[in-house]
Amino acid sequence: MKFVMVPGGWQGGWVFDSVAAELRRDGHQVEAVTLAGLEADGPVERDRPPNLDDHIAQVVEVVARSNGQPIALCGHSYAGMVIAGVADRLGDRLDQLVFIDAYVPADGDSCWSLTSDTFRELFIAGAASDGRWVAVPDGLDPRARAHPLASFVQTIRLEGNPSPALRRTYVSGGAWQGSPFLELTDRLRDDPAWQVHEIPVGHNIARRDPKGLAALLGALPPATGKPQTAGEPPTAGKPPTAGEPPTAGKPQAF
Repeated sequence: MKFVMVPGGWQGGWVFDSVAAELRRDGHQVEAVTLAGLEADGPVERDRPPNLDDHIAQVVEVVARSNGQPIALCGHSYAGMVIAGVADRLGDRLDQLVFIDAYVPADGDSCWSLTSDTFRELFIAGAASDGRWVAVPDGLDPRARAHPLASFVQTIRLEGNPSPALRRTYVSGGAWQGSPFLELTDRLRDDPAWQVHEIPVGHNIARRDPKGLAALLGALPPATGKPQTAGEPPTAGKPPTAGEPPTAGKPQAF
């Protein structure tokens, strides 16, 4: 299985470094994407912030050149918007679609429309200096970069094309202050088309419990019905071992 991993707002592919190391140790391939505009050296075109369509197109290219191997496309937080768009375009190329404490949009939704007032206020305050880039919230990794506001506010266009065989998994970080995902998680638990797991460490699961996340991902059953190549399936109703508890106080960033 090849895992294509897409980070949430302000972060780059580096956020999955520890998860990727665990998965590779078990024989999986991993490609962690840094979305356009979030490059370590800064955006290529600061005067043209990428939007959601740009990010979807970027990840479509990654999937399209993956040589037909089974792919699990994983997105954290904002990247739920991105992977939903990719699945709508290339669903027949994917085995797994994994939303990691992430938005799950319908046609016409945006990160802006799906999130909470707390985060809408954060977006607006963060973009106050130029109206284009949302500044990195306090407390994030020094490698985090300003995020293009356009990608948060653009609506997604979905034509309903994902493959019916595509397995859909939601990984919840549990309850954390300001989470916009609790109602979504409860709804998906009642949807037979979804498998829902919980790693109750807060929003940034990849950083707080990389081993638990890697174990869960490595145990996902392939859509083809082939036997697992790594890991054991998680025990029903029991989340993987959790890492440090979420920090109380400020809402956790995407």
